[in-house]
Amino acid sequence: MYSGSGFSDWEIGDITVIIHKGVYHLFHLIIPNHDYIAHAVSHDGISWKRVNNALFVGNPGEWDDDMLWTMHVCEVNGRFEMYYTGLQRKDRGVISKVGLAVSDDLVNWTKVNKEGYPIEPKGVYYEASHSNPRKWLSFRDPFRVVYKNDVYLLICARSIHGPVSRRGCVGVVKITNDKVERLPPLLYPMVYDDIECPCVFKLNDRYYIIGSIREDIKVRYWFAPDFFGEYHSFHDDVLLPQGNYAARTEQDGDHVLLFNFFYAHGKIDALRVLPPPKELGTDDKGRLVLKSYYRWDTMVVKTILQPEFGTIQQVFLNPTVHCQQDADKWLLGARSGYEIFTFQRPSQGFIWEGLLTVEGMGKLGLVTDMDGEGNGYFISFDVVNGLVQIRAWGFNALNNKQNFIFNNIQSGIFPIKRAFTFRLIRHGHYIELSMDGAVKLTLMDYTYAGPRLGLYSASSQISLQNSVLKILPDPEEEYASQEDAQKVSPAF
Repeated sequence: MYSGSGFSDWEIGDITVIIHKGVYHLFHLIIPNHDYIAHAVSHDGISWKRVNNALFVGNPGEWDDDMLWTMHVCEVNGRFEMYYTGLQRKDRGVISKVGLAVSDDLVNWTKVNKEGYPIEPKGVYYEASHSNPRKWLSFRDPFRVVYKNDVYLLICARSIHGPVSRRGCVGVVKITNDKVERLPPLLYPMVYDDIECPCVFKLNDRYYIIGSIREDIKVRYWFAPDFFGEYHSFHDDVLLPQGNYAARTEQDGDHVLLFNFFYAHGKIDALRVLPPPKELGTDDKGRLVLKSYYRWDTMVVKTILQPEFGTIQQVFLNPTVHCQQDADKWLLGARSGYEIFTFQRPSQGFIWEGLLTVEGMGKLGLVTDMDGEGNGYFISFDVVNGLVQIRAWGFNALNNKQNFIFNNIQSGIFPIKRAFTFRLIRHGHYIELSMDGAVKLTLMDYTYAGPRLGLYSASSQISLQNSVLKILPDPEEEYASQEDAQKVSPAF
């Protein structure tokens, strides 16, 4: 994992990732100053090291002398281009424009000063300086894409028509031999204030646009049969659950990776961290499926089978409990009330997989980072309504008038069923849960670090089968990202 933290814990901003010669390159904003674009490198997409900063705000009087915002880095004919957002002091920083910088090595960048740049709206399709009822102008967050040998930029823009709070759209700019042509919006759903950090990709014969939504801090998506087709939404259009933001895609061999940063505690001024990437696939209806990163399995150092998990311990000693621990199947339950069944966690980082079945009525879930008093993370499965949720739950020693912690951190939905496979990843402060191969929860949290794993029952009977624990190496601390990357990446 990676945090850009220095004086502030929330310095990492919008991101872009490019993979070149086996090295992952991360470029990101520095919040709240927005005065430079930082650069970090990685060999696995999980642990990162900072290198020289890529780009700085312009000198006084230049078009980008106030702030730098979201960028996109791509390789073009053996060189690298960075399209980035800039703000100017004379505009009081409320008008965003798009500029260009180039590099031969991803390290040393030169800003381009030529006709047509910076790119700004003209007021034909998009709000411009003279038609801006919101009083700050979005024409930013560029994403370069090639379609039928033509070059386009997707832009976080706002339609010139519609209710002021719902004008957010994905604008399009076509670039032909340095000539800039502004086209009508590629997507205008008439719902959101902005569609931030838009990007587009093709997967299994469909085009998908993803965008980050400030209203609820989620990443959503739309689909079309063609790049310039009419884009639609499925019933569930959430790609990344709450707290995940500024998502961008990058091709890694046969894998389409999704990178983003995470707001801890759901607050924009709280700790921001770059979690491990996820992968994108589709189901038989063309809906996007968020999958676990392929590199997790390459990191496993040992596998422990279910019969080797150890003896189950009951936390509350509920007298109505049934606990049968056979070699191939655990059958657990409490006729009345609540019980937590735990066993010793074999390592700090792990992947826990298995088949979970609800044999009767009641509630159930997984627990992790549990102590002997029942404090830890609870992952609840509502198999009647198809809702999965993770909460931090335990004793609050700091407040005797509310002496409990009960924090619902994140939720997701799943097809209603009583038997499903699960995959729980714990690596450092990262938690990821998949159900039947689809990631439903992905987050960072810092509340608990107890030594036990397990399941809980609330007037239910559940079974665990085909379960394994895969041991992961100890994670690199997030602040290790501040060390000198040249020591570990001399080839870069």
